[in-house]
Amino acid sequence: MIQWIQQLFSPTKIEDPTDSMKKYLIVGLGNIGVEYVNTRHNIGFKALDFFARKESLSFETVKLGALAEYKFKGRTFLLLKPNTYMNLSGKAVKYWLDKENIPLENLFVITDDLNLSFGTVRIKPKGSDGGHNGLKNINLVLNTNQYARFRFGISDQFKKGQQVDYVLGEWDEEETSKLPERLELAAEVIKSFGTAGLENTMNAFNGK
Repeated sequence: MIQWIQQLFSPTKIEDPTDSMKKYLIVGLGNIGVEYVNTRHNIGFKALDFFARKESLSFETVKLGALAEYKFKGRTFLLLKPNTYMNLSGKAVKYWLDKENIPLENLFVITDDLNLSFGTVRIKPKGSDGGHNGLKNINLVLNTNQYARFRFGISDQFKKGQQVDYVLGEWDEEETSKLPERLELAAEVIKSFGTAGLENTMNAFNGK
């Protein structure tokens, strides 16, 4: 009885509706497995791995992926590497958006892009999947393409009929030497998205 009375009159924590607006889901697309680690298609994973090392973060195996948390300037960044394989990425994205009550405008998806020269950054507020299976599944599961994406150029230096081999192939020697500088830029893009906003991030980094 006493315990019930204490519960009745004890102050309850009121959730601040702005808390969810300060939380961001940063999704790096890729395929799990050691055979995919250094492939062009896994640039989303590589960008988040670089960011995590830079900020001394650790990924934890969670439902539908690996997750690391980064706090910066009052914001919380959840870095997600889905373990569903590329073609089912949407399942992990939706689960973590819902679980963490993160609004769609705070979702940022990092993906490779054949239509951009190597290392080129293009941030967009929405768009079609452009033939990318990861984006295609996210669009399908979320039933929208109205979310921000960070396209990282991998160029299209392959012969006709060899697209799959190229995308799933490993970076060449020249690309490998230039990747650290481009991944450093990618880390800046991620921070900017959460602190400066999408529009300012696009203006500051697109085409770099």
